[in-house]
Amino acid sequence: MKETRKGMLLVLSGPSGAGKGTLGSFLMEDKLGFQFSVSATTRACRPGEIPGKSYHFLSDEEFDRLEAEDAFLEHATVHGNRYGTLKSEVEQRLLDGHNVLLDIDQQGAIEVMKKIPDCVSVFILPPSYEELLRRLLRRNTEHRDEIERRMRNAPGEIAKQQLYDYVIVNDDPKKAYKRLKKIVKAEMQRATRYCPELEDSAESALESYDTLRKEALDTIDKKGEVTHVHS
Repeated sequence: MKETRKGMLLVLSGPSGAGKGTLGSFLMEDKLGFQFSVSATTRACRPGEIPGKSYHFLSDEEFDRLEAEDAFLEHATVHGNRYGTLKSEVEQRLLDGHNVLLDIDQQGAIEVMKKIPDCVSVFILPPSYEELLRRLLRRNTEHRDEIERRMRNAPGEIAKQQLYDYVIVNDDPKKAYKRLKKIVKAEMQRATRYCPELEDSAESALESYDTLRKEALDTIDKKGEVTHVHS
């Protein structure tokens, strides 16, 4: 059998602190054939982040230049910073049959869903606002005013969850990832992406009728089954 697969674009989105980055890292470690699309941003690099791997960190001037060159699949201003998905990170990979993971904000996710309707979109929801705040505080990467801004933006983002194909409540990262993995595996088998082809033909199989009939009768005899097979 010849198997052909088309690349799948998986979009993970949700309020800041919902855990989409954690679930995305689990997916990348699981060797399901995904490549991570590194987003561009004008925000400052956080401790532990690696330029070119976590994000492409750009100045406003560099971002303006790429926008003028139509280099972005989507871009938006979120929490006072600019973010964008580079076409070079997505389009050719999909054409080459690779699966691509996008971990992006809601504005960008909605824009991607409009431009690439067959993408798989998943909204990651925290179990409560209290837990969302707790996670943002544990990150210890933003000042209080920035955390408050993200918390106040969260209700508007959560109100649009029904725009997505799937919603996962991230109450426990390992359990939430199991749900995400089931979605991914099912979507991999969707007929628009998975295209198996039988390499023989019905006529060539019929040419082996007598041989295959004998094999079938021998198998039946070995099992001790009583049956009637017509010639």
